[in-house]
Amino acid sequence: MTGRMSGKPGRHSHALRELTARHGGPGGQLPAALERARSDTAEGPEAWAPQVAEAAGLPAAAGLGPATFFADLAAPRGERHVRVCTATACFAARGGKHLTEVERTLGVVAGTVDEAGSTSLQTVRCLGYCYAGPAALDGTLPRVGPDLADQLGGRTEPRAPDIPAADTTGAPVLLAGILGGQDAWDVWRAAVTGLRPDDVRHEAAASGLRGRGGAGFPVADKWAAAAGKPDTVVVANGDEGDPGSYADRLLMEEDPERVLTGLALACFACGARRGIVLVRSEYPRAMARLRRAVARATEAGDLAPSVGAAGPLPFVEVVEGAGSYVSGEETALIARLEGARGCARPRPPYPTDHGLWDAPTVVNNVETLAAVSWIVAHGGRAYARRGVPDEPGTKLVCLSERFARPGAYEVELGTPVDEIVTRFGGGLKGGHELVVLQIGGPLGGFLAGTALDVPLTTAALAEHGAALGHGGTVAFDADIDPREIMCHIWEFAADESCGACSPCRVGTRRGLGLARDRDGPGETYGRLARLMSEASLCAFGRRVPAAVRSLARACGPALEGWDR
Repeated sequence: MTGRMSGKPGRHSHALRELTARHGGPGGQLPAALERARSDTAEGPEAWAPQVAEAAGLPAAAGLGPATFFADLAAPRGERHVRVCTATACFAARGGKHLTEVERTLGVVAGTVDEAGSTSLQTVRCLGYCYAGPAALDGTLPRVGPDLADQLGGRTEPRAPDIPAADTTGAPVLLAGILGGQDAWDVWRAAVTGLRPDDVRHEAAASGLRGRGGAGFPVADKWAAAAGKPDTVVVANGDEGDPGSYADRLLMEEDPERVLTGLALACFACGARRGIVLVRSEYPRAMARLRRAVARATEAGDLAPSVGAAGPLPFVEVVEGAGSYVSGEETALIARLEGARGCARPRPPYPTDHGLWDAPTVVNNVETLAAVSWIVAHGGRAYARRGVPDEPGTKLVCLSERFARPGAYEVELGTPVDEIVTRFGGGLKGGHELVVLQIGGPLGGFLAGTALDVPLTTAALAEHGAALGHGGTVAFDADIDPREIMCHIWEFAADESCGACSPCRVGTRRGLGLARDRDGPGETYGRLARLMSEASLCAFGRRVPAAVRSLARACGPALEGWDR
């Protein structure tokens, strides 16, 4: 897993990047070659990664680095490979008991292969079935429900329900194609023939659209920073790693055309000839549907067939991730695309100046791009009238399996959280009491079940110690001990830290040790929390203490000492 990395990138990392660029260049084959080698053997990376690198004319470290970093490459593989979700929503569904049941059914412990080499089991976070978990992938086939172990054991019929989706705004933006049948490619064709790039940037600026992946950076500002620079690349970030969120999976699977249209419009606005969609490996159906959509659009003449043929029509390719939460951060994602470990990089320089292979690079989240065609079609001012003045627009909010009506709901920003929970979600199933609500992923934050009168905006949630993040909303009832939730946060953080900086790498492990100690965090925890918050390289390490603090405040005396 990613947390196993024992050191940070060394002084030779830049030289290795330059060497990889010379041998692989943009679109280099090292990541794909490593994935092929992994699929053909049950041996660990040390047995095959050096040879893959050497075959590409690179040192062994170029292969061993990513092969030992990314979970999909490092995890042992049997003939049958099962990935079981242990993320927040699946944990809340059964208190984590499903993992033991799956291990017993398959006869293999998580992280190992059985003696015959026939079955392997890998734990992952998350599979995007938060509305119906717990979940697993048997190869690429999803299995979902409280009887997960029985499904994997062939004792019950396999199930994988579609994502329930509903619009609450009266005029959907993100769900316009899924619910209304609007053809996003018509918007693209009209734009590329009748508009200029600065027209598209102007509408984006007028809309006030901000990134929906968690950072909330103004989209128009990011486009303007790269516009007109040679060799600019636009990346659609579909590495939706926040447990509890499945908005990107919904869009990529059910309306890939809207995602691709948004990417094409972003390329047009920035003058980019090349676009890339990075999709999590945990989303095999999204990968397949996006690739088919790219093929259809290329055949229809909406996308270029190659980089050489690109101009106003960009060339678009779909690339698979390899299992790393931190690689959703834009600089870590770029490192992944270059074939390196998915570690965050210091900024500046910013990706819009020096990104993928040092080319100017714009990274936009999938949900962000899905709003662009509506904005271009209806105008930026029409979008700005949605939501609230300082945070306009709509958001897909994902409710977890504990709710009576789980699913993805498009809401206007500013909608009260208690309205989302009670009116749309129907409260918790079976009349259970909502004790604590997690919003914005494992590093987002928590609200007490009795304190939900908060507008769904970044600013309002921040005042209550929570975060909007990706919009994942996971409910916990009284069946889960708050101390178990605390351990779950630290386990996630320790396992998913990329290890690039000591405050996060060491701090998450120490935090996990303290969480497992029934005596509580002790006096030293305050210093640890401050160090992580102030000195971590990226938002991952900096957000962990804030998430812990919000949980402690939401739960009260049960987590005394963690609210520092």
